[in-house]
This record gives sequence, C-alpha cells and structure tokens, in this order.
Amino acid sequence: MGKILFIDVDGTLVDYENNLPNSAINAIQQVRKKGNKVYICTGRSKAEVYQNIWDIGLDGMIGGNGSYIEDNGQVILHRLITLEQCKHIVDYLHSKKIEFYLESNNGLFASEHFENAALNAIQEYSRRKGKANADSITVKQAFPDMIFGGNLYRDDLNKVSYLLNTYQDYTDTAKEFPDLQNGTWGGIGEKALFGDIGVKNITKAEAIDCLLKHLNASKENTIAFGDAKVDIPMLEYCSYGVAMGSGGDEIKAMADYVTTDVDKDGLYNAFKHLNLI
Repeated sequence: MGKILFIDVDGTLVDYENNLPNSAINAIQQVRKKGNKVYICTGRSKAEVYQNIWDIGLDGMIGGNGSYIEDNGQVILHRLITLEQCKHIVDYLHSKKIEFYLESNNGLFASEHFENAALNAIQEYSRRKGKANADSITVKQAFPDMIFGGNLYRDDLNKVSYLLNTYQDYTDTAKEFPDLQNGTWGGIGEKALFGDIGVKNITKAEAIDCLLKHLNASKENTIAFGDAKVDIPMLEYCSYGVAMGSGGDEIKAMADYVTTDVDKDGLYNAFKHLNLI
C-alpha cells in the first residue's frame, strides 16, 4: 500500500471563502494515480462536503472532527449526539438567547436568528484569515446550503456550533454539558468566535486510528495536513505532519513541515516537497 493522506478542509484544502485551488485538485489527482489514498479529515459534516470536493476524487472522509468515518461509500463509524442531548442543547441555548446551528450529515440547521446574529462573527473570522473582502461576506455565502426554519430537535447530529456573545457563554455551556465534548473555534481563548458541542472523547486522531484498522494499514505510511488547533492531534498521530502557512502558530510550531498558504498552492507545494508528485 502507498501513502495514506489525511487532509483538513477549511484553511487547508479550501480557503475560508470555500475557494478550491486548481493546484490542490491537480495535486490530489496526481497522488491518487500513483496508488496513494486520500481522505478529507474535517470538522464538517457530510452535508457540508459539496460536490466540487467529491469531484476531485477521494477515497473517503472523516467528518465531525472524528465522529463519522466513510471509506469508498461504506460507513465505518458514526457516533451521534442523542435526541435527548439535542433537546437539552437547543433548549439551553434558546434560554440563553444564544444563536447556533446544528451539524448533521443531512444538513446544517440554523436557529431562528442565526443569519443576522452571526454576520459580524463570520466577517471577523474571514478577516483573521487575511481575506481582503471579509467585510462583504454573508452568512449564506459562508454556509451556502444552510437550512433556515428546519426542525431543531434531531437525532442525526454530529455536533453543534454556537455564537459566543462573550467567552463566558463557552464556560457556562461547558459546565452545562459535561457529558459532551466542548470546544471553541475562530480564535484562541477569549478571542474565540464560536463554541461547539460534540460527542465526548472523539478526535481526528482517534478516527484515523479506527480507519487504519479497517484498512489493515500502518500509520507509518500516513501524512496529515492541517491549519488549526483541532488538527494538532492528527498531525501528532500520523507519521508526518504538514501545517499550512496560513495556519495558526500552535500547529506550525509542532508540524514537521510548514508549506505555503492554502491559496498560494500550499497543498501542491507540500506534495512536491514530499516527492508525492
């Protein structure tokens, strides 16, 4: 078996406006033609993996930061938030007047006022990623298939993301849900823009280990590509870890190699550096 590549999506495969560089498409197609396997390993649920990403040619995906594993159309693992836990989350966030969206393989389901309430956070997130037109991006552009007005009591959830009005929203929510995995994204510590809630004790690294067992493959042949703190466990687990130049300081400090930015042919340049193409 050749190499097995695990590639984060946002900030690694695509930029934060969902632009997919042609160089990344070409690099992945070339590396697969040589007999290597390529999986995306993302916080996105399957509903957010749009057709242009599948059209590249992939061997499968790890989604929900590790709660979902698919290999060539076969579901290997899918750990879900229960209906009871979902009801608790929705009722709690409503009671605190915190807007949110539910992440499912069947779609992204926004709370009643999420589109308006999240605009500033989405634009700030884009600014932090260095995008020149960050002030004009809309929530619907950031989440093109988001469903508004859908059922919020669900039994198909991978995780939930919610808007942080203050960092105290995260600390309070984490105390309310000790039975679930609590985190933040969009910034470090007090600068975080969103909180998230997922299935307890899952990571991208744990999911990769599960997939490798299914493939009867060794982690000696694995390479991980990422840009954010949530990607650090998979870079630590895999035999070799690549951080994007547009990534955070923490992941760049621990990576084996730092490539160029996602929109400056980062994946292609990394593949060339590693003699994969």
